[in-house]
Amino acid sequence: MGPEWVSIIALVALFVIGTLLPINMGALAYVAAWLVGVYSLQLSEKEILAGVSGDLVLTLIGVTYLFAIAKNNGTVDLIVRSAVKAVGGRVALIPWVMFFVTALLTAIGAASPAACAIIGPIALGFAGRYKINPLLMGMFVVHGAQGGGFSPISIYGTITNSVMKDNGLPSSEMTVFLASLFVNLAMAVVLFLVLGGRRLMNMRADDLDDPISDEELTDDLHQGGVGVATRGTGTITATRTQALGVKRDQVLTLVAFTLVALIALAFDKNIGFVSITAAVILAMLSPNQHKDAIKQVAWPTVLLVAGVSTYAAVLTEAKAPEFVGNWAAGLGAVVIGALVLCYVGGVVSAFASSTALLPVIIPIAVPLIANGGIGAATFVAALAVASTIVDVSPFSTNGALMLANRPDTISEPVYYKQILTYSVIVVLAGPLLVWAALILPGW
Repeated sequence: MGPEWVSIIALVALFVIGTLLPINMGALAYVAAWLVGVYSLQLSEKEILAGVSGDLVLTLIGVTYLFAIAKNNGTVDLIVRSAVKAVGGRVALIPWVMFFVTALLTAIGAASPAACAIIGPIALGFAGRYKINPLLMGMFVVHGAQGGGFSPISIYGTITNSVMKDNGLPSSEMTVFLASLFVNLAMAVVLFLVLGGRRLMNMRADDLDDPISDEELTDDLHQGGVGVATRGTGTITATRTQALGVKRDQVLTLVAFTLVALIALAFDKNIGFVSITAAVILAMLSPNQHKDAIKQVAWPTVLLVAGVSTYAAVLTEAKAPEFVGNWAAGLGAVVIGALVLCYVGGVVSAFASSTALLPVIIPIAVPLIANGGIGAATFVAALAVASTIVDVSPFSTNGALMLANRPDTISEPVYYKQILTYSVIVVLAGPLLVWAALILPGW
């Protein structure tokens, strides 16, 4: 059995075990990476460990550390209340504001993880405060980031259009951009309707001074068929009380947020380094108040993402994506090959970097495009969208950021299960829907 098959079987096994048993899938992924890497690919342990995404791990640590400090000194609560006033207290508008703000950031050139890292914690603060389903809010941020992510001046868009040009394919920048925007917008509409959005339309922030009841949150979750939430008692009241008398720290934290966004987005600096630098400075200014903030870093999520990213590198080293992609290109029916490639992009990207995948999977599609019957721009748009809508996965950067910044109204295991369930649905149904919407009409 070739290493590509071994790596694929191991991937299925770790996913099944991690779903059925309460074991961190990152730990399982490290075991799989070691066994497959050493005994099937003959890699050294140093080569295996080189696959971990240090950038992603640092981003998770830096962002969650910074927002732990902001939460402790009441700044997050202050931001939430100010933003609600800006939308006239209409709770139903809050998720849509988060969607379009994140989309705008990625559309003008921000990296998708950077946009999610900046907007996600604030959006999930709204969810905890104003009775909004956390899954709804978190996924709105991710879909917003992906919706704007293929504009002609965005990172995804620039990569996609460059790869098409390098492979001699006629490109249509707006086709790819609009396809991603409309698909992600459609998914946001479905989420809004299924996860309690209609209930939000009758709510105003002024009426929600009391903490959300367990029964109300549970109703929303049952509507979505995702799970049941648990919560601690008195969390919101404590936050409100703490927000008093710390205005100096709040001002400093708001300045830190502004500088983090400016430096990371305008000067293209690593969001992880910038965030952890800001967090350390704030901690130095008030060391006693923030001495326990480091304990609030989402360490289980860090392990999850570090392990899975390491295994994703082993999977790539085994050439599993190319193996499946070349098999799809060899099928007699071009339209079926296109469907297979959409699934390859979706499944691999759920565990690995979408940015790294796009330059790999688009050239694999060239033989299918050459066979005729499907326009190059439409085909690439389908591949691009299928490979990025799955970034809701808790193993991808964006999904992991939503998991790491969960609100206190829901426990980490429950929220992880919700995100995992939703991402499985997207991975299984998303590529098929994208294929049906973009490929079939032109076939």
